[in-house]
Amino acid sequence: MKKIVFASTNQYAGKTSIIAGIAKSTGEKFGYLKPLGDKLIYKKKRLWDYDSALIASLFNLEELPEDMSIGFDHSKLRYMYDRNMIKEKVIEFAKHSGKEKNLLLVEGGGDITYGKSVYLDAISIAKYLEASFVLVTSGSDNVILDNLAHFEGYIKALKEEVDFTGVIINKIQDVDDFKQSHFDIISKMGIRVLGIVPYRQELTYITAGYVAEKLFAKVVAGEGGLGKIIKTVLVGAMSVPNAMKHPAFKEEKKMIITSGDRSDMILAAIETNSSCVVITNDILPPANIISKASQHNIPLLAVPWETFYTAKQIDDMEKLLTKEDNEKLEILSDLSKKYLDLSAIIK
Repeated sequence: MKKIVFASTNQYAGKTSIIAGIAKSTGEKFGYLKPLGDKLIYKKKRLWDYDSALIASLFNLEELPEDMSIGFDHSKLRYMYDRNMIKEKVIEFAKHSGKEKNLLLVEGGGDITYGKSVYLDAISIAKYLEASFVLVTSGSDNVILDNLAHFEGYIKALKEEVDFTGVIINKIQDVDDFKQSHFDIISKMGIRVLGIVPYRQELTYITAGYVAEKLFAKVVAGEGGLGKIIKTVLVGAMSVPNAMKHPAFKEEKKMIITSGDRSDMILAAIETNSSCVVITNDILPPANIISKASQHNIPLLAVPWETFYTAKQIDDMEKLLTKEDNEKLEILSDLSKKYLDLSAIIK
């Protein structure tokens, strides 16, 4: 069984998306492991990691999400286990998740150092499992080069300890320009580039249901429309006539954030076929507005905060894959086939 540990130079580099794309595009029977969870979910008196639950659901894995992570809290792990015990646990979990599989995909924490103090950083995990090691990085061109330059000496030493396969450079705006400008620089660092994956705007789109879940919003109307895609976010703080002059307001697949007492703005959002309306300040609109939203199947999501705080919460929201994102999964699969050296990664 081929075992691969995926690590990243920085948070939000896109490890989970890369893993999902590789799993989908290769069609290999695979297991998944995330030894140190960092996106804790508590449901039905059980703890699991968001990414573990996502991969298990997207690919109908037999293993339960809670059996894919050893723990979440550093202090608890430090109290319960020493290095040898952690190593044994990782090997045990890997045997379970990788049973009768051709491939075991193991995801590290937020960055390459995460979990180091509890012996669950990505490099330690790769050593325990004698797995190959793939680094994922993203950001502006200069940030990527700085990150790789920072890790250059580290990577050379790393090659003596683990099977360092190379780096995947993710979310690049212009792949051809990046290759022409920076490929030789990275190659001179002694780092093999396994692929340069372009940025795709579609992968950042979220649904009304995702917003409702992340904001713990009350769905006042239009529950059947929670699957609607959101491409644009607008704050409805101006007058309706001025809002209607904004080109984005006339577009579909938008989300309007406005106070619950702005009936005129909420009505305008409904009549221009918005994906959803987030109503703020813990104020509900009149019954006729709620009824109209229900008729148009447009979700009204009620939250207690004021409008601009709510907008900031949404702007800061991490755009994660969800189990319903089959279209995104197909995009990720296509990107993997076109831009990654899959044979070098999984063989």
